[in-house]
Amino acid sequence: MKIYICDYPHSANKWIYKGYRNAWKKLGYEVVLIPGDKLLSEVFEDCGEEYMAMIPDFSVSGEDTGDRCLEILEKSYKTFVSAQPNAFPAPWGHHLNFKCGASASAITALNQMDNVFLWAFADDDFGSSGSQFGWRKWKKVNTIPLAYDSVAYQEIKDDKYKEFDISFIGGWVNNGFNEKRKIMTDIFSKFMKSGLKCGFFIEKNLTHEQECKLLYNSKMTLNIHDAYQRTLGCDTNERTFKSLGLNGCLVSDTVGQLNRIFPNLRTSLDPDEIVQITKDYLSLSEKELNDIKEENRQNILENHTYINRVKAMLSFKNS
Repeated sequence: MKIYICDYPHSANKWIYKGYRNAWKKLGYEVVLIPGDKLLSEVFEDCGEEYMAMIPDFSVSGEDTGDRCLEILEKSYKTFVSAQPNAFPAPWGHHLNFKCGASASAITALNQMDNVFLWAFADDDFGSSGSQFGWRKWKKVNTIPLAYDSVAYQEIKDDKYKEFDISFIGGWVNNGFNEKRKIMTDIFSKFMKSGLKCGFFIEKNLTHEQECKLLYNSKMTLNIHDAYQRTLGCDTNERTFKSLGLNGCLVSDTVGQLNRIFPNLRTSLDPDEIVQITKDYLSLSEKELNDIKEENRQNILENHTYINRVKAMLSFKNS
């Protein structure tokens, strides 16, 4: 069976949807990409008798694509729509980056289709706020956290990267308020004074192979989240799963969803404490550290790959 999936050329979605594409292929589906510069109706011209789709909510809201896209989705075997919240807590909710891209008419139409299933990376309660207003206009939205791309990411041994006590790969991500840069620099500055050998690569465009080697061979890994994630606790980034899947030992800032999924991980919002947790892990014997890594890697491979997420999607039911 064919499944049509949006092709993101940039941003974190590029890697997330690559993970999904690899998972669908691994499970035996024929993946057809929906390029960003194509109308959905053009891509679906040759869809055949039986097909599925995995698209963002805003795909059905444009003047040129809306009606035709809805017609196509009505005929699909199953369609999985990533649904943005209709309202997001302030101050972030005032920025376009956090606004729902689906029109009211598209939301109504999608809600009425029994073959359309909604999902989101985030939990629906926005953490400690306890208010379930985020997706109030949508029908049931299933929480599907991000995951580990077990198809593309492989363990590659390379002694050159073993020199690093801790590693991090990322970029200066601007959520519209440019909040993450300060969070990152505050943590990095503490590590730079810690005496630890840090393999921190920011905006370095490492190759896929280099990334695999760095994460797998470093003694442990670091994760850092955006301000809204720290405050609301509703989602965790893909680096969580990638770091645990490849390396197995992770220290991170505290984020609600991360701690709910992995309650045994040690986290903190205090940069000094994050450094201390790192030193605590590194003070363990080689066997103790390897046991932690093996347990975490096994948990990821058994429960938190994109193959797991696709299987979960296929089990969705509309109540």
